[in-house]
Amino acid sequence: MVKEARHPDPGEMVLTEVMAALSDPIRVGVVRLLSDGQERGWGALRVPVSKSTLSHHLRVLRDAGLTRTRQEGTRCYVVLRSEDLHTRFPGLLDAVLAAADSEDVGSQVGLATDGSRVRQPRR
Repeated sequence: MVKEARHPDPGEMVLTEVMAALSDPIRVGVVRLLSDGQERGWGALRVPVSKSTLSHHLRVLRDAGLTRTRQEGTRCYVVLRSEDLHTRFPGLLDAVLAAADSEDVGSQVGLATDGSRVRQPRR
């Protein structure tokens, strides 16, 4: 039996936890990628970290309330909780995305199907 992931309600989201989750360029890149509103399979994400490290980053985003994860069989999917973030912290997501775009933070995160080449970590 698969344990269901816990997602905080918007009223349970804490600003310092959200900001801490956004303190890593990989996580900012994931948020930028998901900001189009599309749900993505974890396997479609291309990041320059190992699978276990990606799993950690996705858990941090989920635990802070930035993303919602759902499991379907052996596959996991993630979506940005834009509306919940706008409700709880109006303007925060837009400000973070604008700053990340202008400073190119998280640009190393891409999709498997977008043709971008992401350097994988050395083992």
